[in-house]
Parts: sequence; C-alpha cells; structure tokens
Amino acid sequence: MSQKVRWGIISTANIGLEKVVPAIMKSPSSEVVAIASRDEAKARAAADRLGIEKAYGSYEALFSDPDVDAVYNPLPNHLHVPMTLAAARAGKHVLCEKPIALDTAEAEQLREIPDGIVFYEAFMVRFHPQWLRAREIVRSGELGEIRAINCVFAYHNVDPGNVRNQADIGGGGIMDIGCYAITGSRFLFEAEPLRVVSLVDRDPEFRTDRLASVIADYGNGRQLTFICSTQAVPHQKIEVLGTKGRVEILIPFNAPADQATAILVDTGLALGGTMARREIIAPCDQYTEQAEAFAQAVLGKKPLGYGVEDAIATMKALDAIFESEKTGGWAEV
Repeated sequence: MSQKVRWGIISTANIGLEKVVPAIMKSPSSEVVAIASRDEAKARAAADRLGIEKAYGSYEALFSDPDVDAVYNPLPNHLHVPMTLAAARAGKHVLCEKPIALDTAEAEQLREIPDGIVFYEAFMVRFHPQWLRAREIVRSGELGEIRAINCVFAYHNVDPGNVRNQADIGGGGIMDIGCYAITGSRFLFEAEPLRVVSLVDRDPEFRTDRLASVIADYGNGRQLTFICSTQAVPHQKIEVLGTKGRVEILIPFNAPADQATAILVDTGLALGGTMARREIIAPCDQYTEQAEAFAQAVLGKKPLGYGVEDAIATMKALDAIFESEKTGGWAEV
C-alpha cells in the first residue's frame, strides 16, 4: 500500500458529494481515486465535479479495482450491510454511513468481515474536538457524579421521495438521528444502555416515526432522555448533568466545518446559565478528522478503537426502542 489510503466512493449521494468526499480529500493520509454509481453517467459527472480520476457504472467494478484500498458507503440504509460485506470480501476497508443496518440480526452479519479489514460506522462526532473535550470534562470529575444526559435532535423533512421518509428501506427519525443520541450517550457515559422505553408517533402516510421520546437506563442511577423528530423545527443539543455541574455541546451533530463551536460548563450558580464557562473550540471538519483517523488505522499507525461490535451495540439499542414502541413498556437492550 502507498503512504496514502486510496478511497473509492460508492454512490453519488448528496451527503458524500457535498460533505464527506471533499472532507476525505482534505485528509493528509487520504486520496479519492474512484467513484461508482449504478448509472455510469452520474458517476462520471460526479467524478468530473470533484476531480476524481476513475468513474464506474457498478459498485462491483470499483470493488475489483486493485488501486482502491478503502470504500466509503453512503448508500441507503438497506444497502449498508450487503455492500459493506461485498467490499470487505474484495479486500477493501470500509467506512459505512449510519445506521449500520435495518436490525441487529442484519448487523451481526458484519462479523463475517475478513480479518485485517478496518471497518467503522461513520459517527464522525467522535472525532470532533468538542466531543473529546466534553468527555475529558466528564472524566475529570468537575461535574461530580454523572446522573443524566439530555439530547434533542430535530429537523423538518416531509419530502416523500427522501430516503428518510421511506419506511421499507430504514427511514424514520430513530434510525436517522436517534442513533446519534444512543452513540453520543454511550461515548459520554462510557457504558452501555441496559433497557429503554419509548413513545413514538408515526406519519400516517410515510409510516415512519416522525417524533420519538426515549428514556434509556444506563444503570447505577444514570439515565439518557432524548427527543428526535423529522417533522419539527430544526434544533439540536446534548448536555451531561452531574451532581456539581453540567456540560452542554451547543451544536453537537452538525458542527460547521468553517466556524468555531462552543461548549458550556455550568455549575448552576445562576439559573439560565449566565455564569457558565464558555469554551471555544477552533473550526474543525469532523468528516476530515474521521477520514484521517480511519486512514491511520488502515495504514497500521493507530487503531480506531471502534468496529463491528460497537456498531452492533448501537443497533441493539435501536431495536429495543422499536420493541418498546410495540409493547408500550420497557425493553431490554
């Protein structure tokens, strides 16, 4: 392998073309050499737009390219596992968008990925300095004993053609953005949820969940509460509450790559947070940070610390949320 990881992109999805692929290109240890679509004309147009040399009219053709070391998979949710496995079996390392699968049983198929293949479910927030700093504050004891995490993630999208509004291929808010609350709380608690209970409202036409409220029990008195919605005013936040203070990430999930962000550390001296300490985090493209961390793992320089089992753990929690919706009670994770 060269000193840089050579990436192939499958699909011309907007998230890839507008955010992730340009961010990968900024990774010092990465270069994007190929893109594939089931429509070769679309692949060629995307390649020309981004300055990528090779364009393929099938994913299989890209998997067969010996000059591709790693694959980025931003396909719709129902294609995450099958295309990830196909790429991995062709010897390619895989960065795959979230949620990793339609359910836990499908996610567990990823255990078939051959040894030596680097795999990561693309939760880019884990590499943003604001999340790393928030966890550092939690670990320091400054907040006292950690009791709760509260999260909100919402946007408004009623386009019937959008994959997020198509139930049969894994649409809905819990899968699309609820997964961030689960992964984010696992990251900050550094523990796994034991059980969950949910209240879910579904769109009568799309059949997808458009509003969900969830409580997750992390044991030892620790709780996650979150709301996610695909049909509400755009908003996002996550905060950790302890016995002595709280830390809040102001733009936790869609932090702008070209602007500074901030976290608040509040000891409760004044209601409303007017006495909170504000820590400014320098501008950072979390997608570039993710690509660089992935490339470093592929090059054998620094392991990621996350892989198939981590992705399965998140999927188990999502499955439990849907089970709770059906039964109306607590569901074990």
